[in-house]
Amino acid sequence: MTTHTVFLLLGANLGDRAATLHRALETIRIDLGPVLEQSALYETAAWGITDQPAFLNQVLKVLSVFPPEEILQKTQAIENRLGRIRREKWGSRLIDIDLLYVDDHIQRSETLILPHPFLHERRFTLVPLTEIAPAFIHPVLRKTNQQLLAECPDTGEVSRWQG
Repeated sequence: MTTHTVFLLLGANLGDRAATLHRALETIRIDLGPVLEQSALYETAAWGITDQPAFLNQVLKVLSVFPPEEILQKTQAIENRLGRIRREKWGSRLIDIDLLYVDDHIQRSETLILPHPFLHERRFTLVPLTEIAPAFIHPVLRKTNQQLLAECPDTGEVSRWQG
């Protein structure tokens, strides 16, 4: 049985953000596989639509036996179970789970693009990702996460959440 190393970005900016991220982590552990590493929680300004509450973000490194499309289906089901309602792109949300990497898999389909297409443009993704996987190499850009963070054009504030 093949196992995959999966990097997920969790985000929440409504309700009890930390509790929601914790519930998401526990559900991911049950539905996808063991969580090998987790970043600290980071508070970040909203991106895209900026007139909304700040987000808490966290990156998880997960070991999973499921293929990428099934991982996407399972993470979307987790979002739905935790109360996610999709109203507008980049809008406020109770929970968001993005697939950043699945191994060094490259995919472009109607339903899934891997690696995540905006990963290298978002500080709120790169800061927690670099915390747990600084040397992981982006399979398309051929740069480490640490290099991507150093070159990131996004100037949005990302600070470790003190809770």
